[in-house]
Amino acid sequence: MRPLLWFVLALVLAGCQRNPAPKPAQEYQMQGEVIRLDPASQTATVKHGKIEGWMEPMTMEYPIKDKREFTKVQVGEKIQAKILVQGTDYWIATVNPL
Repeated sequence: MRPLLWFVLALVLAGCQRNPAPKPAQEYQMQGEVIRLDPASQTATVKHGKIEGWMEPMTMEYPIKDKREFTKVQVGEKIQAKILVQGTDYWIATVNPL
């Protein structure tokens, strides 16, 4: 019975090592202008300046996961926003008008 117990324990430990906890999200500040909104996908297309430490100036679509934050945004509005990046995922976390 002991060899079976050791085998099961080894499998459990091996499984834990393959699925490490996700790294915490990195935070960045963005300033830009809202070009387009898509309520169906809850995304905002923003023409923004350089995002220090992450991205050069460009126009890009950003998800806004929080419905309340999404309702604060209007097309043509200049905004200051906090961007969260976790692995390959990114989204606007908070939005404030400029």
